[in-house]
Parts: sequence; C-alpha cells; structure tokens
Amino acid sequence: MLKELHLKQVGTAPQFDVEFADRINLFTGDNGLGKTFLLDVAWWVLTGKWADSPAWPQQGQGNSPEITSLLSNQKKSDKYRSLFSFSEQKWLEIGKYSSFKGLIIYVRVDGFSVLDPARNRLAAYHFNYDSLWNGLINSEGKFICNGLIHDWVNWQRQPDRSQFQALSRVIKQLSPDADEWMEPGEPIRVSVEDVREIPTLNFPYGNVPIIYASAGIKRILGLAYLLVWTWYEHTMASKLRQQEPLDKIILLIDEVEAHLHPQWQRSILPAILEVATNLENEMKLQLIATTHSPLLLASIEPEFDEEQDKLFLFELQGKDVTLNEVPWTKHGDAVGWLTSDIFGLKQARSREAEIAIEAAYTFMRGESMETFPEYLRTKEQIHQELLRVLPEHDRFWPRWIVSTEVE
Repeated sequence: MLKELHLKQVGTAPQFDVEFADRINLFTGDNGLGKTFLLDVAWWVLTGKWADSPAWPQQGQGNSPEITSLLSNQKKSDKYRSLFSFSEQKWLEIGKYSSFKGLIIYVRVDGFSVLDPARNRLAAYHFNYDSLWNGLINSEGKFICNGLIHDWVNWQRQPDRSQFQALSRVIKQLSPDADEWMEPGEPIRVSVEDVREIPTLNFPYGNVPIIYASAGIKRILGLAYLLVWTWYEHTMASKLRQQEPLDKIILLIDEVEAHLHPQWQRSILPAILEVATNLENEMKLQLIATTHSPLLLASIEPEFDEEQDKLFLFELQGKDVTLNEVPWTKHGDAVGWLTSDIFGLKQARSREAEIAIEAAYTFMRGESMETFPEYLRTKEQIHQELLRVLPEHDRFWPRWIVSTEVE
C-alpha cells in the first residue's frame, strides 16, 4: 500500500511528510490548507497520471520542488521520486512509476476516477457525473463503461441477477438506518423524449426515478455503482487475461460527508469499509479520506484501531501550514469532537452565544469587561443577551443563575 509521501516546495507548506496507516487514514483541517491537494498527489504517485491539473510548485529562485513516495507490500518496498522542471513546466518521472498491484478508486467532490491494472495499467478512467450515469467512451470510440443507468437496468433484467443483487446489497448497506432505507424499484419510462427505462428507488415515502434523487443520494448511488462496476469489470478482465483478480484496493475519498444529512454522515464511513472489504474474501483495503464532519469522526470510534488506522490534522499556525498525525482519542458525541483540538471550537454554539457566555464567565470571575462590546459589560446586559441567544434548556443557565442570583 502507500506507506509514505514526502512533498518539498509544493503545496501550502515548504515540506509535508506523511506516514500512512495500513487501513484507515483520515485527514481533517480548515478549508484551503491542502487536504484535496494531498489526495490529488496520492492519486498521481499511485497511477502516474493527474486526475485534474498537476500540482503547482512553489515559485522562487533556487526552489527544487520534489515529490517522493514509498509503496510497500509484504515482500518489498519501492521508492519513487519526481522533480519539477521549471524549464519544461512539468513533473519529471524518475524510475518506474509505479508498481502497485491493486485497484485504485478516487471519489472526488465533482467526479470519480478508477485505475484497473487488469484493464489498462497506463491509463485511468475519469468520470464526471454525466459519463458515470450515461456512459464513458474513449478517444477511439470504444465503450469503457455503459453507465449507471444502462448497467442498472441491464443487470436487473438479466436472468443472472448476481450483479443486480450485489448493487442492491451495497445500496442497502450505504443507507443510514432501518427507518430511512432505500432499495431498487422497477425501472420506468419518465419522458417522451428519452426512450430509456430509468432505474427507480423505493423509499419509505414512495418510489422515485433516480434522475430526480437528491444530490446526496446521487453521490451515494454513484459510489455504490462505481464499487460494484469496478470489481465486476476487473474480474471480467482478469478472466480474459487468464489471471487471478487482485486482492488490494486503495480508496481515496474527498469530503466523505459531502451533501449528506447528519443521519447519513453517522453511518457512511463504516458502511464504505464494510462494502469495500466484502467485495471479495481477503480483500485488503487502504482508505485515504478527508472530512470536516464531527459526526463522521464520532461514527468511526468503534472501528478505529490504532495499530492500523491514523488521524491527521492540517493546521494554520501563524503564517505556516502544518500537517501532523494526531493521537487517537475518543471524544464521544459531535459536541465533543467540535470542541476538541481537531476542530478547535470553544463551544458548539452560535458565535453570538459563545461571546455572551465568555462575557458571563469573565463577569462571574470579577475580571475587567473592557475587552467586550459595550452591550455586554453589565450583569443585566449579559443576562438579556443570554436570553436572546440561548434556549431555556441550555446547560449554562444553572451556573449563571446560581452565580449571579438573576431571576
């Protein structure tokens, strides 16, 4: 799997050094500090191709931008190093690039990418939402993928329904819970201008053609289809090449929780782990993902194993961006994670409530109120603001009332 990644003079810091865990690697931190960039670089060192634009090196006289990676399996480790040529305006490949023997899937915010060595070692398949749903054709006019809509209906209509059953099982696993289930329904025609039958989903409240599903559900369906399609096509290609299917997957996911309701955020990552490892017996999975969701981190607490999982944090310290592994600690609920060092909020309330409570604490300690706005400097002013910004059941009320004897 991908063991190490070292970046010099590229990205948001002079240097980044990452030692990956064998299974789960979660990256969090504020927007704009380099999480998506890190996934792009990981995809590149694994595939030799950029999913989008190449990483742009830091400009400056004497800079020597460099990307070094280490891939390892039980038998050997391979190190790869690439320098950026300012004269040629591109990254130069040094050495063989790369020897990883496994499937690589990159779930981007705006699309998906797949590299399957059994189909094409030198070229990855890049999908936007249109090509994932309606089919992907290469420059030679060959169909790379029939698309979610075609394959779903075809698998559902075939006498051998094993692929449809696999897709149905994955969709069920990715549903949030028993009360918010979804399952494939019967395909229907939805337009006089489109002769295709469109797959549908059954929900507790009724049946919906998938083209009318929400953005969050479409992303879930895209992920479900991509996992099933990638493994199915890999086994077919392996059979044609008369070789055994691979037993390793590296799954890169940017913003796992994108578009998802909290109920789904709480279940999505454990479900993805279950789905990916159940594609085949003894399947080895390495997950590298980014998230902003405290619920997602709370959801992984029962699964997290410090022997094979890691949590990383991007931080802005002054003018410097740092990336460090964070010792794993259970924080319980979402509030615990929000007020942890990972997210760094003083309180899991509105900004106005946070300021009012800070003013209240300062007043109760008998300290100077000069640093607070003029409307938050007396007991009565603070009390009126607390009434405005806090609900009646807020746990801060007893402390304030007892300390100040305000009725």
